[in-house]
Amino acid sequence: MFDDLLASLWGRIITVMAVSAVPVVELRGSIPLGLHTFGLGWPAVYAAAVAGNMLPVPFILLFMRRVFKWLMTFKRLAPLVRRLEKRAHLKGRVMKKYAKWGLLILVAIPLPGTGAWTGALAAAALDMRIKTAFPAIMAGVMIAGAIVTLVSLGVIHVFS
Repeated sequence: MFDDLLASLWGRIITVMAVSAVPVVELRGSIPLGLHTFGLGWPAVYAAAVAGNMLPVPFILLFMRRVFKWLMTFKRLAPLVRRLEKRAHLKGRVMKKYAKWGLLILVAIPLPGTGAWTGALAAAALDMRIKTAFPAIMAGVMIAGAIVTLVSLGVIHVFS
């Protein structure tokens, strides 16, 4: 059954969206997957990757502080939560100074350790308002998606 779903157009698009929603991989992995492995056209891949990458953002912005607070009650998880908060605060220094522009730049740079998840975590850790954070993250994801798409298509050469 899974092979039939993956073979269908919608199955491949949903897979691109799902991969794009995964932390660390995000659209840096889903766009090459959609273009080169699934053979989808760039407009469909770009749209699916951006949509999938944005799926977890509202939940992170709304609930992450509560989740971190709850996870801190577990002795084994508290060190991990502290590391994640420290990382978000370090990434957030630039954001604090430049607010939405810093967040946009952090998300728009398609490198490991940047992206929608990191931006949303940093925004939540810094208590940024959703009406400020969400549009900045969305714009950053769209820019990162465009960069990764152009690199994946060979329009931009990273290592020449």
